[in-house]
Amino acid sequence: MQSSIPSSALSPPSSAPSPRHGEPSLSFRGKAAEVDTLAVRFSRLARSLQAERTVDDTLRAIVRAAAETVPGARHAGITEIEGRRRVWTPAATDDLVHRVDQAQYATGQGPCLTSLHEERTVRLPDMTVEDRWPDFTPRASALGVGSMLSFHLYLARDNLGSLNLYAPEPHAFTDESERVGLLFAAHAAVAMGGARKVAQLSRALDVRDLIGQAKGILMERHRLTGDEAFELLVTASQRFNVKLVEVAHRLVETGEITAPR
Repeated sequence: MQSSIPSSALSPPSSAPSPRHGEPSLSFRGKAAEVDTLAVRFSRLARSLQAERTVDDTLRAIVRAAAETVPGARHAGITEIEGRRRVWTPAATDDLVHRVDQAQYATGQGPCLTSLHEERTVRLPDMTVEDRWPDFTPRASALGVGSMLSFHLYLARDNLGSLNLYAPEPHAFTDESERVGLLFAAHAAVAMGGARKVAQLSRALDVRDLIGQAKGILMERHRLTGDEAFELLVTASQRFNVKLVEVAHRLVETGEITAPR
């Protein structure tokens, strides 16, 4: 005679009840809560970055937030490229980032540069055994960096640079670090692009105002029309081989149109 199986053995443990029909599982609910938390976090991040007043303030806010947001990150920095040749670090959480980046720029190797030029995410798990950048890794290891993670920053056909994360221990960055970091890099690129557009617009308005003041001086002094005054500024710019805005600035500051010293 076969022994019977207690009905309790067929029931799920009380600590992990089965979901009702149509109800999400515990693991699904946990993932959903995690996504909701991340969404709220990035929403706050976007608003805080938009509130920064200058491009430099925005960049500093980005690296601070990156070090606090991406799992495994201890330090963060941004690498930018100018004219497709000069690379530099306009923002960093601390001096260590500048020293490590300088090692990359000096050797022409490293995750930041690879991410920047190849436009992809680059993970360096262990600095002591990495062989992709043989000239760079010994220098970075000597500076106390064990692993790195770099994300390409890209917006509307503009190569903005790379967002770079650093950790003292090896294998600090995981697949989760990459997922969160990619989301962060997208927000960072939008914030950088927005800050630059605002700065460009502000400079354009300043230039227009300055040229307007210079035209006003010439119009009053020589009884010229607006077009005639502007033509005089253009002629001086061509004669002295300097930008029109520089001619206008000197006129407003000194009252004279003269060659720069």
